Amino acid sequence: MILYQDTLPGGKHWSMRMRRGTSLRLIDIEGGANVGMLFYNPENLLERYNAPDTLKCQHTFKLTRGHCLYSDMGRIFCSITEDTFAWHDTLSGNLHAKHVTAKYGKRDYQTDRNNWLQNGHDAFLVEAAKYGLNQQDLAANLNLFSKVSPDENGKLIYHANASKAGDFIELRFEMDTLVLMHTCPHPLNPASEYPFKPVEYQIKKSAPVADDDFCKNLCGENQRGFENNRLYHLGL
Repeated sequence: MILYQDTLPGGKHWSMRMRRGTSLRLIDIEGGANVGMLFYNPENLLERYNAPDTLKCQHTFKLTRGHCLYSDMGRIFCSITEDTFAWHDTLSGNLHAKHVTAKYGKRDYQTDRNNWLQNGHDAFLVEAAKYGLNQQDLAANLNLFSKVSPDENGKLIYHANASKAGDFIELRFEMDTLVLMHTCPHPLNPASEYPFKPVEYQIKKSAPVADDDFCKNLCGENQRGFENNRLYHLGL
């Protein structure tokens, strides 16, 4: 059952508190979207998403169904329970204002209003400030719906338009989580014009995590992560 749904237009940002036991489905409406995303523990904002731990403990370079997204305390913010795209980036970071100006030209809110060109770094800062966070609190972020792979020399290659209209990913939250997100361009996107790509998001009630849950049993590290969550919720 969908509890809430809305559309985040391209080049915009939003934040919300996701409760344990709910899921967030993100849908690429037109294809070619990018969703920058960060996670924090709303009860302790010093705990936030940790990209290196997320990748190394699950022995992966990309994110897809079965993977869990870890905090820097070894707990699991959320699990990827469904995914039609199957290759999400968590290495490339964000564009800054100077990059957007260099790539797409100068536009600002005072002149262009809602048609101005937002960048991912400042988008995160705006949302973070609502919760008393600032630049020093930003971490390496996810870039959902963006495929980046290394070539034979180790250079990161962006795969343009890899995500198709209707592709979706669903995140099941294993603990209460503050979610920051934006729909600004991926920093490696070679598009000559600023890509305004909207994304629909749906908040749903999650089913309880079963003993044979795919995400929980993907690897031994994830089993330990779920056990860390269990202890956290016991208050030990």
